[in-house]
Amino acid sequence: MKLSRHVPVDHPLAPQFQRAVESLTAAQVWDSARQYRGTARDFLIYLGEDHPDVTSLSQLRRDPHILGWFTHLRSLAPAVYISRLMRLRCILEELAWTAQLPELAHLIRREDSPRPPQRLPRALTAQQDQSIQRELLRRNDLAANIFLLLRHTGMRIGECVDLSWDCLRNVARDRRAIHVPLGKLKTERMVPVDSFVCELVQRLRFFRSFDPLPPDGHLLSRPHGKTALIRQLRYYLHEVSAAAGIPTRIVPHQLRHTYASEMVRSGVTLPAVMKLLGHADPGMTMRYVEVTSSDLHSEFRLARSQPRHLAPHPKAPTISPRAGLDGVVESLLFAQHAIEMFRRSLPDGHPRRCLDRLSNRLTKILSEARKLNSPA
Repeated sequence: MKLSRHVPVDHPLAPQFQRAVESLTAAQVWDSARQYRGTARDFLIYLGEDHPDVTSLSQLRRDPHILGWFTHLRSLAPAVYISRLMRLRCILEELAWTAQLPELAHLIRREDSPRPPQRLPRALTAQQDQSIQRELLRRNDLAANIFLLLRHTGMRIGECVDLSWDCLRNVARDRRAIHVPLGKLKTERMVPVDSFVCELVQRLRFFRSFDPLPPDGHLLSRPHGKTALIRQLRYYLHEVSAAAGIPTRIVPHQLRHTYASEMVRSGVTLPAVMKLLGHADPGMTMRYVEVTSSDLHSEFRLARSQPRHLAPHPKAPTISPRAGLDGVVESLLFAQHAIEMFRRSLPDGHPRRCLDRLSNRLTKILSEARKLNSPA
């Protein structure tokens, strides 16, 4: 039986789990607390249905209670599975401390968490990107301008919904940037923009001026709240994708991936892309960057044409016009250098080995020639 998330869970352990969640999330944001409550709720519902005899924390065992819950989670996506497992582990560690039951902290082990899947970046193809932008420009309504702003700034949809009325700032002469408010990683940033993005912001201000709701400091009106507005925008993008002839499901976050890949292809360095996206970890940025087969071939050809990893070739000694033994030694050095450079250009085989032997002989000749210059 699947209960509504708003109906309280009737389980003897519910009060203890609730206090543990409140302690864990006291300094966290509302969304994080909601996820912890959902994990605790899911585990207690599972216990009530599959192990109704468990009524106290001291009865919890790894097998069958925890391992059975792992089986219960297998139908979920890997990322959801891992996040729920880690949250329940934190809850059990908190209960181990508050209830003075140290064995609870060992019910879920570190090795229980599977390796997260390495997903490819979800950037739009060039054809999809052009088709969607063409359809958005054709519609030119409020939602269309919002998605064009997302595409050309790389913002998250939640950050865009939270933009202030005065988000467009002058940072220097003839330079403007959008102030992105605190978002997912609790950081704010300035994203440089061009004249096209400035026009998009002006258009969104124009639409906001016709809204019947009083000004609230936000660029976008949200009469039914932030979550409802984001849900409407997601549905709008599905309509745009269908109208553009794209059969696959497109989500707003793919516009952010597309922006990041475009920046890298345009020559923007990885640290700069990190700043534009508001990331603190370069590994996170690399998940956004699409490296196509043509990109790999271009980088390979560049590396072969400019092999910076190879040691520089030794410079050829200049032939001195001096006569005598010094001139002989310098001529031998030049001959040895010429043989070595030619030998390096040959593939492995008999000619290369033959030149290697000649070079060794020259080394011995040079050694004997230098002895002639030493006093007897």
